[in-house]
Amino acid sequence: MTTKTRFAPSPTGFLHVGGARTALYSWLQARANNGEFVLRIEDTDIERSTQAACDAILEGMNWLGLTWDEGPYYQTKRFDRYNEIIAQMLEQGTAYKCYCSRERIDALRESQAAKGEAQKYDGCCRDLPARVLSAGENDEPFVVRFKNPIGGSVVFDDHVRGRIEFSNDTLDDLIIARTDGVPTYNFCVVVDDWDMGITCVVRGEDHINNTPRQINILKSLGAPIPEYAHVSMILGDDGAKLSKRHGAVSVMQYRDDGYLPEALLNYLVRLGWSHGDQEVFSLEEMKQYFKLDDINKAPSAFNTDKLVWLNQHYIKTLDPEYVATHLQWHMDDQKIDTSNGPALSAVVTALAERAKTLKELAASSRYFYEDFAEFDAEQAKKHLRGVALEPLQLVQQKLAALPEWTVEAIHQAIEDTATELEVGMGKVGMPLRVAVTGAGQSPGLDITLFLIGRSRSEQRISKAIEFVADRINS
Repeated sequence: MTTKTRFAPSPTGFLHVGGARTALYSWLQARANNGEFVLRIEDTDIERSTQAACDAILEGMNWLGLTWDEGPYYQTKRFDRYNEIIAQMLEQGTAYKCYCSRERIDALRESQAAKGEAQKYDGCCRDLPARVLSAGENDEPFVVRFKNPIGGSVVFDDHVRGRIEFSNDTLDDLIIARTDGVPTYNFCVVVDDWDMGITCVVRGEDHINNTPRQINILKSLGAPIPEYAHVSMILGDDGAKLSKRHGAVSVMQYRDDGYLPEALLNYLVRLGWSHGDQEVFSLEEMKQYFKLDDINKAPSAFNTDKLVWLNQHYIKTLDPEYVATHLQWHMDDQKIDTSNGPALSAVVTALAERAKTLKELAASSRYFYEDFAEFDAEQAKKHLRGVALEPLQLVQQKLAALPEWTVEAIHQAIEDTATELEVGMGKVGMPLRVAVTGAGQSPGLDITLFLIGRSRSEQRISKAIEFVADRINS
């Protein structure tokens, strides 16, 4: 049988970190077994579901590279199918109409709570004969309930948690269609998983209590029962459930903050799954090694420092041309025009060792593309003093005399300046760095000047010489 998994988010908000990890595990289960991955949008909560949330989910999945083989399917477009199955179940006696009022249900629950009993429907309408309406007569409001088996147990072997058993006596007759005719979540999920041939369901542990109900409905339909894997929640570093106060929880917020999708995927896969002591995994390695049975059932704690470390690793080791495609988004976001300056891939190569995020990298590379109005005050005070005038003038002459603007030639010109003046490289390098970048940090001066370009470099050195001369004369 072909492995077929699904990710089925509700479009009531953005794609959050927990959902992204579930999607990744489900995607890997399909890819590791040469199977298929389905994307399904569970939008039966019509009041809370929005198109913006749907778009955010699709954007997040695409940014992460979690491509799907089928879908996206939308439950709101499948109501005819759900109603068809409900009609069959009513006819076969595996479901029934319940006419109990809201007041009766509320009173029942209050009575059960007062007695310390489990709050569940008491089966009042379970065995009522079907109503036969006379011509012109209107039926009373009703919901449709699934006739859950009495006695016995539901048992399933969970890939993460092992054997799980629920007594049928703890399960009530689940509502599968509301009074307005809209089918409920638990029922739609069952029909979808059946129709779509889902063989393995990977989802959060908050769905464990839904599983026995869904299995019983599947059995009543004569449908195959998929395998299940219920993954634990993700906690913040303080042990509380991950939330906005711990930092970004939206997948796209990590994009905005300058993380590469490879870094986030690598981090998420390790939040509960491991393969020996290995920390860094390419997607191909994840697909090669991933097994649901290797997922830990203990909750995982989110550690931003670890994610930052992984992001730095990928910025430094991935193809600079690829990293540049993601960096371009941040350059555009920070309104840095890259049309007049070095190739972004060259900037990635030059700055990769110094950047923790792409957002940081973009901000620190602005001087390659834009002139600056002023020098950093602290760096200028420290390095653009009177003693810097001679080194700046001499290095300007040597750079201007270069027949070719190459990294090697620039390096030699700077070195020759220090030798001729009989000073350390710092006495030439730091004033020159502040002159061409406006600040006190940059990659090696030879590559920095090369990427800034000859014309810009010469103009900026001239500006620095004027600045120093004015300080001497003031």
